[in-house]
Order: sequence, then structure tokens, then C-alpha cells
Amino acid sequence: MVNQQTGSPMEPPVTRAPLNAVTLWGVAGFCLLLLQAVHRLAVRAYEPIAHHALTRPWHWALLAASILVLGYSEGYRAFQLRAAPRIVARAIHLAGHPRPLHVVLAPLYCTGLFHATRRRLIASWLLYGMLVVLIVSVRQLAQPWRGIVDAGVVVGLGWGTLAIIIIYVRAVAGRPPQVSPELPGDDGAAQR
Repeated sequence: MVNQQTGSPMEPPVTRAPLNAVTLWGVAGFCLLLLQAVHRLAVRAYEPIAHHALTRPWHWALLAASILVLGYSEGYRAFQLRAAPRIVARAIHLAGHPRPLHVVLAPLYCTGLFHATRRRLIASWLLYGMLVVLIVSVRQLAQPWRGIVDAGVVVGLGWGTLAIIIIYVRAVAGRPPQVSPELPGDDGAAQR
């Protein structure tokens, strides 16, 4: 099979994701990073509720809005539709083409922080850089505001973690995501 846009050979589509240490490390390692963040943030998100700091009805409305907006934008749109399928596709590719450093750093490899298309590298590094800035900024907020924002982030990250796990389980069951792993030299248009 040949990629018609680039003329380079394409690998045949994978019909079943391998359940092995490489794919499991890539997917589970990244999920563990997300779950660690969920745990830390959930404590902060619960503080205003536990300390009765949400004293006005609009505090509760902002909490609900934060959960809905960040759950939808971060959990559904960013993770479920975009990141999760690519993370699993990259884990599958890594299992078929293991390199020692890539395997050791599989959770970072799967997120596209290295050995990816130029576009994916730029997007991944910008995204994680912006997240660091946002995390530092939100830490400066006083309660209940920090808890309100953190509650939405917890829902978004939790949804994203669940989406990654579900897409991985489906891939192992024979329905791998039909997205490009966005590897160097791949224009991103080819479905692998």
C-alpha cells in the first residue's frame, strides 16, 4: 500500500492492537500521570465544599458551569475525540516498531512529545507549556475560585483517562482507532 499524497509506503492497517508490555506501559503510564493529577486536584476541588466556602447560589452555578464546560471541552473534545485515539494509535505503532528509548519513555512517546510530525511536536509542546502556565495561574487563586476551576479540570481529566482506557480496550478487542500516529515523515492525512 502506498500513500497517494506522499508516495511513501504505508503499513497495512492493524486489525487488532497487541496487548503487551509496550502498549500497556505507554497507555497505562500516561493514564497514571493523569490519575495522579486527578487525585491532587480533587482534594483542592473538594475544599470549598467541605469548608462551606460556596456561600452564594452563583458560586454553585459557577461550579456547575466549570464542570460542564471543562468536562465537555477538555474531556470530550480534547481527549475523547482527539488525544485518546492518537495516544492509542502511537502505542500500537510503538509495539510494532520498538526502539529502546521510545519504549522506556512510552507514555511521553504516546502523547507526541517526541518522534512525531513537526506539527504534532509543536502542538504537543505548546499544549503542555500552556497547561503549565494555567496550572501555575490557577494555584494563585484563592478558594472557592481555585476549587471551582479544579472541579472542572478533575472531570475533564477523569473523562479523558476513561476515554483512553476505553479506546485501548476496544483496540485490543479488534477495533483500533483509525487515526494517524503522526510519525516523522507522515503528513497526517494517511490513516494507519
